[in-house]
Formats: sequence, C-alpha cells, structure tokens
Amino acid sequence: MNRTSLALRITVVCLAIAAVAVVVAGLVAARLIRTTGTDVLRQSLSAQADVVASQLDETGIGNRLSVGKVAEVVRGQGIDVVVRRPNGTLGGAGTTAAIAAARTGFTRSGTVSVEGEQYLVEVRTVGTKGAAFALVQATEIGEARGRTLVRNTVLALGAGLAVAAIAGLVLSRMLSRPLRRVASVASGMRSGRRDLRVPVEGPSEVADVAKSVNELADALQYSEARQREFLLSVSHELRTPLTAVTGFAEAIGDGVAEGEDARRAGQTIHREAERLERLVSDLLELARLGADEFRLDPARLDLAALVDECADVWRLRCARQDVTLVVERPPGEVPVIADPRRLRQVVDGLAENALRVTPAGAPIVFSLVATDGQARLAVRDGGPGLAPEDYPVAFERGVLNRRYRDRRPVGSGIGLALAHGLVTRMGGTLTAGPAPEGGAAFTVALRLG
Repeated sequence: MNRTSLALRITVVCLAIAAVAVVVAGLVAARLIRTTGTDVLRQSLSAQADVVASQLDETGIGNRLSVGKVAEVVRGQGIDVVVRRPNGTLGGAGTTAAIAAARTGFTRSGTVSVEGEQYLVEVRTVGTKGAAFALVQATEIGEARGRTLVRNTVLALGAGLAVAAIAGLVLSRMLSRPLRRVASVASGMRSGRRDLRVPVEGPSEVADVAKSVNELADALQYSEARQREFLLSVSHELRTPLTAVTGFAEAIGDGVAEGEDARRAGQTIHREAERLERLVSDLLELARLGADEFRLDPARLDLAALVDECADVWRLRCARQDVTLVVERPPGEVPVIADPRRLRQVVDGLAENALRVTPAGAPIVFSLVATDGQARLAVRDGGPGLAPEDYPVAFERGVLNRRYRDRRPVGSGIGLALAHGLVTRMGGTLTAGPAPEGGAAFTVALRLG
C-alpha cells in the first residue's frame, strides 16, 4: 500500500494555504485598487481644477492664449479643458470632452457617460458673469493605473507563493529527517540490533518520539538480557535432576545397583522426577499467569484459618530440620477475598523458601495482622537474609538464584516470581524486606473482605 510521505503532505499543505491566501489577497486587493483608483483620480482632478480656477479670471476664460497654456499643461495627464465664455459659447477642447462638460450644465461635478465611456468632470465657475470651465478626464486612465497595480500585486503575491512553497519544502525536510532516523533505528531493532539509539533533537514532539524509541530499545535490551539469564538459570536447574535421573537409571539398567542400592537409586530417581515436575509446573504456571485465559476463583475466606492449616503442615517439616515454626495471629477471623488454592500455593512457596535457608535452631514465623483495612501475612525466617540491593529485584525470575546458588541452597528461581504474579492477580501486593529474626521477610497484603 503506497502512502504519501510526511514531507510531501507538509509541502502540499503549506502550498495550499499560501495559494488560498494569495487568491483571497488578490481578490481583495483588486477590488480595493479598482475602487480607490477612481476615487484617487477624482481627488486629483478636483485639486487640479482648484489650481486652474485660481489662475484664471473672466478675461482669461475669453483669452484663447490663457486657455491654451492650461490645456497644454494638463494634456500630458490625459485631461481636457472645456470653457464656457460669458456669452455662452464653448471652446478649448474636442467634441467628446465638450459633450461631457455640457451634460453637467457647468453647474456640477461628477461622472458622465458619453458613447459608453465614463468621464470624470470637475466644473468651476469664474467670476460672476456666467463664465466657467470643466476639466474632463476618462476613467479608463484610472482603470489602466489600477490594472497596473493589480498586475504588480499579483506578481508580488505569486512570488510570495513561490517562497511559501520553498519554505514548506524546507520545513517538511526538517521535520521528516529526524523521523526518518527514528524509522531507521526501529528497522534495525526489528532486525535484532539493540545497540542503536536515536539522537534526541528537533521539535519537542519529534524529540519525544525519539526518546520513547530509545526507552523502548533500553527496555528490550534489558528484557532480553534477563530472559537469557533466566534461561541459563532454568537450564542449570534442569540439568541437576536430569543428571541424577540419568545416572541412577543407567546404574539400575547396567545392573551396577542391586538390592538396597537399587532401592535407594529408585527413590532418588523418584525424588528428582518430582523436582523436575515441580519445576516444569512452575514454568507453565508462570507462562499462563500473564495470559487472559488464566483463571482465578476468588471467594471470601478466613485468612487466619488458612494460616493455621499451613502451620499444621509446615510445623512437622520444620521439626525434621530442627527449625521452630512460630505463628502470630489475632484471635477470631480475618476475612479476605482471594482464590483459596492460589493463596495456599503462595504461602507454601514462601514457607519452602524460608525453610531452605533457615539453619537448625533458628525460627520461621507466620505473622498475620489486620490493620488499616488490610490483612498482612508475613513469612519471616532466621536465615542469612538478603542484601539491601536484593529486595527491589527479589521477584524477578532467576535473579536471586544466580546471585546465591554458589553460596547457599536455592530454588528454581521461579517461585518468588510466580508468587508475586499470583498475589498481584488477586488484587494484593507481595513485598520483600529484612526480618527481625535476622533473615528475610516476605509480606502478602490483601484487602479485608
């Protein structure tokens, strides 16, 4: 599909606006010039009539020499002089001018039509014996001057139109050049390059577009780097149980493991298979979490009762590792609206993370409080804790796994991200921070129902 370029559109718009302005200005100017041209001609003729009247007297009217001098002076301007002597005879000009003057009766000035042509007549009386003269000028002279002015005006407006077209072309290129750079960078990003950036310059709107494209490039670069790190982390987590399963399966198949050794090998295979199943299940859950088809079944539930249920299960598991589980909760119900199964999944995941890092003799605490319209359930541990810079990224996939897998027991790197996504989908928040027991505290906050 062919699209008109922005540069061409801007040029056409500028040219169209200039053309409309030129046409309107030309029409208005032509009308004004035609109207004012005749008025100016009449005023000029009237002024000259006043000058002539001041130089002639009754004797001069009757003197052909005097009239001839006046006629010679004004003839160069296209003006004829017609005189009426005291005895009523006319003289001093041709027939047409005389007719025009006669039609005024030498009593008034104005415009007279003779044989389809318009003439301006300015009449002045001289003395008291009926002598008078008239200056006669064809209006065509004023119209000719007007046409000259109109032509000059049109030429000037045409030059302005050409300048507007050039200005529009220059402006369009100034605006489209940075946009072309943006398009070039976007095309490079589509091809997989993430090192390209657009210079932030030009008009503010274009600069905003360039800035947004650069921010998008930064976000893509960051996201893809995180994705690569996450895949490496998951690959590492998958490799360990797969290696164990493969090794023990080969031992059983080759007959190396027999009797009690075969039984232990089978248990190890089963345990590692369950670990693989949990990891794959978490990956699937995390992938579905952002999809529209991911469903929650929210209901009103007693969060205090759910904490008690979790405590009954985790108290036994903690005891096996000589870890004390402490439950802190208010008496009575703590009602919230949430998906019971998903909320239990979140609490179990947080408890499993806590137990993994808590040494023997240290506590794990389930702390539930209801305040300010919220229920806050914290899972705290007495483990080594996290560094301050870990808390802002604790729920990003695989970040803590990569940072600590060589120093302490770690999970798959998916559980915290999954828990955070589930709590968020249920309308709550999940935050991380230091615990008074010396380890980390993960707090689920839900609105009281």
